[in-house]
Amino acid sequence: MTKTEYEFTVKRKNDEGAVSYSRYSVPKDKISTVLEGLIYITENIDQTLSVRYSCRMEICGSCGMEINGKPRMACSTIASKLGTDKIRVEPLKHYDVVKDLVVDIDPFFEKYRKGLPYIIRNDEEDYSSELRQTPEQFKEYEKYSMCIKCGLCLDACPIAGTDPDYMGPAALAGVLRYNLDNRDQGSRYRLEIINGEEGTSRCHFVGECTEACPKGVDPSFAIQILRSQGLKHEISKIFRKD
Repeated sequence: MTKTEYEFTVKRKNDEGAVSYSRYSVPKDKISTVLEGLIYITENIDQTLSVRYSCRMEICGSCGMEINGKPRMACSTIASKLGTDKIRVEPLKHYDVVKDLVVDIDPFFEKYRKGLPYIIRNDEEDYSSELRQTPEQFKEYEKYSMCIKCGLCLDACPIAGTDPDYMGPAALAGVLRYNLDNRDQGSRYRLEIINGEEGTSRCHFVGECTEACPKGVDPSFAIQILRSQGLKHEISKIFRKD
């Protein structure tokens, strides 16, 4: 490696499950982001390296991985700002690895769907006009709607590393996003779910999920709000006749 190059060290896993590390020298003047470095490798050095990406602008959430030991989006991680010319890239650790840097994201989305992440109505859904919402009402949940489902928060969560059934930060933040939506009438169904053993009670409020989130969603704070909502829900059940 020269002063004009980055040294990429990439953790790899082949079809037989064997794990190894590959090192590549990438010219600094050819890339800006870590993702561009990985693309340079696949196009110029090693076509067998597997990397998943799509939009390259921190919207699709596809290129989440561990970069120098921290969960980051490769597309928005500027190589020169890492403070070192040695860049270690590994797959997200709380996921099964399909190959090299590509992980199985299906369990993450199964947990997200478990939180009923959509508008639920108790009426007949026979509307003569749209369901109205003021800018102030939108602001109530706007922050939580910014989640791009990249899965970095689950990678950062220490509970997810010991309990694979825990719903996790993204799914719980998704629950709060819809519970705060004035058009929704389904919060009690979601609170029944997140009050279970694998819901908010498993969170230890370490806050690593919030630190890892590239979009400022703050799942840790969302879980605190959900615990309050969940407690009120349990108390209301005592006095409710239905």
